[in-house]
Amino acid sequence: MIHSYPSIMAPVADAMVALDDVIHERLQTSVPLVEQVSQYIIQGGGKRIRPVLVLLAAGATHDIAASLKHTPPLLPASPATLELAAIVEFIHTATLLHDDVVDESSLRRNRATANAVFGNAASVLVGDFLYSRAFQMMVGLDSLPVMGVLAEATNVIAEGEVLQLMNCQDPDVDEARYLQVIRFKTAKLFEASARLPAVYRGLHPEIIAGLGCYGRHLGTAFQLVDDILDFAGSEGEMGKQLGDDLREGKPTLPIITLLSRGTPPTRERVAKAIVQPDQADIEAILSEVRSSGVLDYATEVARAEVDLAVSGLDALPSSPFKTSLLDLASFVLERHS
Repeated sequence: MIHSYPSIMAPVADAMVALDDVIHERLQTSVPLVEQVSQYIIQGGGKRIRPVLVLLAAGATHDIAASLKHTPPLLPASPATLELAAIVEFIHTATLLHDDVVDESSLRRNRATANAVFGNAASVLVGDFLYSRAFQMMVGLDSLPVMGVLAEATNVIAEGEVLQLMNCQDPDVDEARYLQVIRFKTAKLFEASARLPAVYRGLHPEIIAGLGCYGRHLGTAFQLVDDILDFAGSEGEMGKQLGDDLREGKPTLPIITLLSRGTPPTRERVAKAIVQPDQADIEAILSEVRSSGVLDYATEVARAEVDLAVSGLDALPSSPFKTSLLDLASFVLERHS
């Protein structure tokens, strides 16, 4: 069964509309360029999967929370839920702004990146604004546990960025080092997004841990599929040139696997491409990746992560929100962009 993203979002569709209003309100500032750059990247498309996770997790745990007399209600469209969802979207957007500057990217989702339009300095500084605005919003929620989750997440994400930078143009990066970057750089915010409603409500640690497990492994699978699509996707659907990771000297799982399984001439050719990507025949290596079977292996690793994600939802009661979380895990494996 192929799962459509609109059907997955259906239980929180109204809340997503309300979230747009919150995002626009929180982006207001007396500095026009800040708002201009922020709006440019936030309106640039994308699935908003992290805020969707917040909203679905809020709905999936509502019945549990409602059984606790001291716990305030927190439905997907509740003001606090929308605030949490906007916070994670701002943090994610800040990382995109900084990523594109570091990677010297000029195209994202079929349009020019913010740094290509407004310059590197504006992109970095507006990314800083979004981080700081997110922390202002956290203070407004008056929840030390929420601040703890998000402070840890932003710190770990920054560590992941540095780890990825260290791995660039290094052909000795193995699968463990690669997965560590994913856990830090991508999966950590997925994990935080899934946990936040339960943390805010003060639910049982087992529920919080299960949602964290779901988000962490879902985020890992999401990035694995991204890295697979960089070799096997459609440029039109991806909104970028295929092979970009290799052109930037980033050893992702398909390349790491090819290095470990390929013939000596293949290993030598791929290692040189990682060290000196500007001198490599990228198209030839793309072709070799597609014909070698390494993408099948990467897909199996992603599928195993999805299975682990699904296991984290075992303690949640049945609901349309839980169904959407389960369908979202399948969608991550099925998606083409």
